[in-house]
Amino acid sequence: MKKLLILIVFGAVYLHYYPQPKLMGWFNQEKTTFMTSVAEATDTDIRLDSQRILLDLKPRFNQFSEKEIQEIKKLTLNQKSVKDFYLQYCDKNSANPNIQRGNLQLICKTIGKYQALFL
Repeated sequence: MKKLLILIVFGAVYLHYYPQPKLMGWFNQEKTTFMTSVAEATDTDIRLDSQRILLDLKPRFNQFSEKEIQEIKKLTLNQKSVKDFYLQYCDKNSANPNIQRGNLQLICKTIGKYQALFL
């Protein structure tokens, strides 16, 4: 055990004073991947419950077609899909082939109320 500790310390000191570009590149890439994984696993930020948008729109479902309702249910499956939808259709103000313009504006307005929780 003592020999292993000495070997690790020697390796760290060697790499500190004589850095190897390939090894440091690999190390930094692995470190970034590890830190990203840890950040996702221990995320404590307040997040948007994507079903909240569905609940807000439910009273107005009588003005949506069946195809549009299915599209809304698909977009509210998770937070990522809500964010992607917002960035693609609401933020860029582009048309959605499956949703009428007025209904799209209503959806964007509803999502916009919670914009701070997912962007």
